[in-house]
This record gives sequence, structure tokens and C-alpha cells, in this order.
Amino acid sequence: MKNLLENRWFLLIIIALTWGSSFILIKKTLISFTPLEIGAFRVGVSGLIMSIYGIPALLKMKKKTLFWVTVSGFLGNFLPMFLFPIAQTHISSSIAGILNSLVPVFVLVLGFLFFGIKSRWFQLIGAVIGFIGAALLMYYSKSSSTDSQIGYALLIVLATICYATNGLIVKEKLQHVPSLQLSGGVFTIWMIPSFVLLIFSGFFENTNLDSETLQSLGYLSILTIMGTAIAMILYFKLIQSTSPIFASTVTYLLPVVAVMWGLIDGEEFSIIYVIGGLLILIGIYLIREKKKDPHLIPR
Repeated sequence: MKNLLENRWFLLIIIALTWGSSFILIKKTLISFTPLEIGAFRVGVSGLIMSIYGIPALLKMKKKTLFWVTVSGFLGNFLPMFLFPIAQTHISSSIAGILNSLVPVFVLVLGFLFFGIKSRWFQLIGAVIGFIGAALLMYYSKSSSTDSQIGYALLIVLATICYATNGLIVKEKLQHVPSLQLSGGVFTIWMIPSFVLLIFSGFFENTNLDSETLQSLGYLSILTIMGTAIAMILYFKLIQSTSPIFASTVTYLLPVVAVMWGLIDGEEFSIIYVIGGLLILIGIYLIREKKKDPHLIPR
């Protein structure tokens, strides 16, 4: 098992299956809980679980490292946990999963703008193609009414920007922190704000323990333990053992898993979704990690 956890392709597949299933789990959880409750529960409970590693790790960290761990936690483990359920109140889990594929595109763009990671011309073309695909999806993402849901789709795009920035920070600023300590640290830091939000949301007072709520709570627990705490440990490990761009290619597989769950759940699926998703995947393929590129080789 230890050898498998050192295999980057094994990690990639496990993360893809876990995170790819998170969109349908969010959808099922929204039946009984608000986006605020979902996000706060995921981060708060994950922090509680991971604090056994996080507290000792934080006590040993230098101030500079602590600063970057805090920023990393906000961008990768706190804010997106609220953005996705808010967005999924108006867009399908399939669309959310496909738009999440933009992470490698923003890794490329932000890496070039802020971290000095040079890009080739075909990678820039890939970024443009990916953005075109995302624009198609956002324009044609509609609810049961005739109103466009572009604003809610943009929340997913914002979440992908957060994930991309976090991946770059982990690789450039937190490479020296072991993945278990890093994931424990970021969740521990944002655990208290999350529980404060959970208390003020009325989660503990207003939750009725009927069968529907208990079922949603079960989905939320799976989403929290598997899709948040464990998957994030594996993701940090993957980033540190490879590179942000390779790790972000997990989004090759996420849309496939998300769409499959959406179809099983009876979600409407349009040919436009296929075209938009293919454009994003073509963009990701063009910007994928090149072994001969010294700027993308893990250091």
C-alpha cells in the first residue's frame, strides 16, 4: 500500500474518483442544508479530525511558513467549500464538474504572471481554447427557467482560480512541509472560523433528525471525510512529489466522474456540454506538463 501511495498515477486516479464524486454529494446534501452549513461543516469537522497532526505542526512552524499555510488554507480549503454549494443551488453537478477542469488553465496563467513559470506558445493557445469552452458552458448553463446562470457558474471559475493559486503556493512556498502536516495545519487554522459560522448558521439548533436530513447528513459526512480531509492529504502529496501542473491534470478525469454521476441521477445533458467540456480538455492537453521543460520539472 505504501508503494501505491508513492505512485503518482495511483494518487491521481484516487483523487479524481473522490473529487469527481463530490459534486453529486454536494447536490444531495443541499436537499437539507444550506451552502453556508455545508462549507462550514466540511472545513470544521476536517479540522477537528486533522488537528491531531495540525496543532503540533503549527507550533513548530516559522512565522513565514505559518503565513503561507494560512493563505493556502483560505484559497484551497476554506473559500471554495462555500463557492461550490452556492453555485450548485442553480447549476447542475455535471456543469460544476466540467467547469472545475479550468484549474490547469489558471495554473498556467497565474504561474506565468506571478511565479515566473514560462509558457510555450501552444500552451497559451491551450489556455485560450479552455477559456472558450468555459465561456460556452457558462453561457448555456441554465436552470429550469430561461434565466442564464452565468453568475453562479462564475463562482465555480473563482473556485478554480483559488485552487490553482493554492497549488502554486504549495509547490513554491510550502514544498518543505510534509503533506500530512500541511493538510493538518491548514484545516486546523480554519477550523475555528468554520465552527463559528456553523454555530451562527443555526445548524445545531435547526437541524431536524428526520430520515431525509439524516440521509443528507450521511452524504455530508462522506463528502467531508473522503472528499475533503483524506483527498486533500493525497493532493498535497501529489503536488509536492510532482508539480502543480501535473497535479492539476486530475481535472482530466473529474468531469467524466461528475457527468456519470449526473446522468445516473437523471440530470439533463446537452451536446453543448460535450463541446464545452471537450474544448476545456483539449486546452488542458495542450498545456500539460512537458518533461523536457525545465520550468515544469519538479524541484
